Amino acid sequence: MRALIARCYWIRKTTILSEEGLKRLLSDLESDRVERTISTSDTNKFCEAICAFANDMPANNQPGYLILGARDRDGAIEGIEVSDQLLQQLSDYADSGQIVPLPSMTVEKMSFPEGDLAVVEVRPSDMPPVRYRGRVWIRRGPRRASANEQEERILTERRVH
Repeated sequence: MRALIARCYWIRKTTILSEEGLKRLLSDLESDRVERTISTSDTNKFCEAICAFANDMPANNQPGYLILGARDRDGAIEGIEVSDQLLQQLSDYADSGQIVPLPSMTVEKMSFPEGDLAVVEVRPSDMPPVRYRGRVWIRRGPRRASANEQEERILTERRVH
């Protein structure tokens, strides 16, 4: 029981992104844990990114972040209008049925002097491979890609029984 409580505390502690943590992610290059975009309407891109973060191909065992409102190249905050509708739309991707099994994720608005960001935190799935519209998406370094058969097999072997 003590180990379970310690593990739950560790999970909760490592999945809360602070302002400093977000600034660090923005100032660094895109990676297998971070995708930035200014777009607020590219549903396929967002769902593929969520799926890829849930699959956690590099086995970081850390959440991935989809950050809306920051430039892709340098991470500069452009700022977007983060409405309740946008946050609800992002949250709905988790239970729309197009991403299976359902990902565990958190959506929130973060405000900075430069503008607002919508941040989607996706935790690694313990039931990979996760599929979006029947395809398995993964991160290969800073880019999203469709998994090949070998990568799907690796993810399947990682599944917690």
